[in-house]
Amino acid sequence: MKQVAVILSGCGVFDGAEIHESVLTLLAIEQAGVGYQCFAPDKAQMHVVNHLTGDVSEDETRNVLVESARIARGNVKPITECKVSDFDYLIVPGGFGAAKNLCSFAVDGEKSRVDKDVLAVCNDFAKAKKPVAYACIAPAIAASVYGNNVKLTIGSDEDTANALNALGACHVNCEVDEVVVDVENKLVTTPAYMTAQNILQAHASINKMVETVLAMK
Repeated sequence: MKQVAVILSGCGVFDGAEIHESVLTLLAIEQAGVGYQCFAPDKAQMHVVNHLTGDVSEDETRNVLVESARIARGNVKPITECKVSDFDYLIVPGGFGAAKNLCSFAVDGEKSRVDKDVLAVCNDFAKAKKPVAYACIAPAIAASVYGNNVKLTIGSDEDTANALNALGACHVNCEVDEVVVDVENKLVTTPAYMTAQNILQAHASINKMVETVLAMK
């Protein structure tokens, strides 16, 4: 059975992995008859957001790996245990955690830096020329990993696109139910909740992404 490494960034759209995107990703993988293993950095989140009010909690800390376990039903491992030789594909769902905990794009924009352990894994997949997919804002990580005018998308937000281009990417505007494929790098990206207005649109986006990346060899 083919296997996918899935990198999560916590639990919750504002400070972790986007829950809908993550669950839809895992569902699409399993529906395709492919196996997966979730991974996440074992470190503190950048901050904790009250998802009811949108306020940042000043006196609370949470761990990215521990929070990711909520989505993975406990079946998640530290990102340092992810070995590219064990997997055929890599998928990274979005959510602000991808831009806060997996890299610093939410704060640093075009000067973003990727978490060293996450970067090591993503670089390994890139060097091995294995198919990868990034959803929503997670392509910010791919921009740092691939550079060299790699084709990718976060939808159509101009400011975000400009920041990704400054990181070395070549942003391509994309509808919510479509994907952008960089054939040379075996990279698939989709807007998901960067443009999706509801879970149905997010579902179409994620399904297209997973279907496309799993069709690659």
